[in-house]
Amino acid sequence: MEAESALNEGNYSLAKLKIDSIKILFPRSFDEIKRGFELMQEVRMAENRRNIAYCDSMLAVNYKLLTEMLNDFTYVRDPQYQEFGDYVPKIYPLNSAFQQNGLRSAVSEKGQMYIESVYSGSLSHNRIKVATKDGSFAESLPVTSDGLNYRFSTLGATYEIVRFTGNDDNGVASFIYTFRESPITLTFIGRRSVTISLPDKAKRGIARSFELATLLQDIEKLKFEKGRSEALINYLESRRDN
Repeated sequence: MEAESALNEGNYSLAKLKIDSIKILFPRSFDEIKRGFELMQEVRMAENRRNIAYCDSMLAVNYKLLTEMLNDFTYVRDPQYQEFGDYVPKIYPLNSAFQQNGLRSAVSEKGQMYIESVYSGSLSHNRIKVATKDGSFAESLPVTSDGLNYRFSTLGATYEIVRFTGNDDNGVASFIYTFRESPITLTFIGRRSVTISLPDKAKRGIARSFELATLLQDIEKLKFEKGRSEALINYLESRRDN
């Protein structure tokens, strides 16, 4: 009765505690233990229904925020090579991507963010370091994979582009987001090191990408949690029917 009361009040943790205590305190009360098992399935069903309602509520809020946030991005996808596209901040247009040394960023539809370092010249850099005046810094891991670290020449100029994603980022994006209002230096590290001031547009673009990636990852987590709760409810209903 105490477990049923807790269930009706939405206190599922207490309900499960009361049900578990029956088996411990009264191991020979088989009818009550059986009823407790049945009640436990009801508690789990209620828990998962509540979880679905919560996920639906948060997804509605996050999708509204996503619609507003995407106004600052351009969607780019090459159907020949990409299953999913990327969201590129409008703050640095694609047609001026190589006009100055610095960083640019983008976010995949699944919420994975990457940073690309662009350097005009021959440095063979494969790492970057960002730092503030007080000595705080973040440094990427070296990137050596073909396709993520490449060089090309056009119109008499040589360019190096290195893409940092996942673990290779090593906290660089988070650092820039945290100190986006402060002056930040960017160091290209290769055969030698070259340090420049990170342009404000790059900081703002990376900050927006970081926020978008976080939001998309939150949406993916909510969708996963909702799907898991729906699967558990289907499982519990099939056991009840059987």
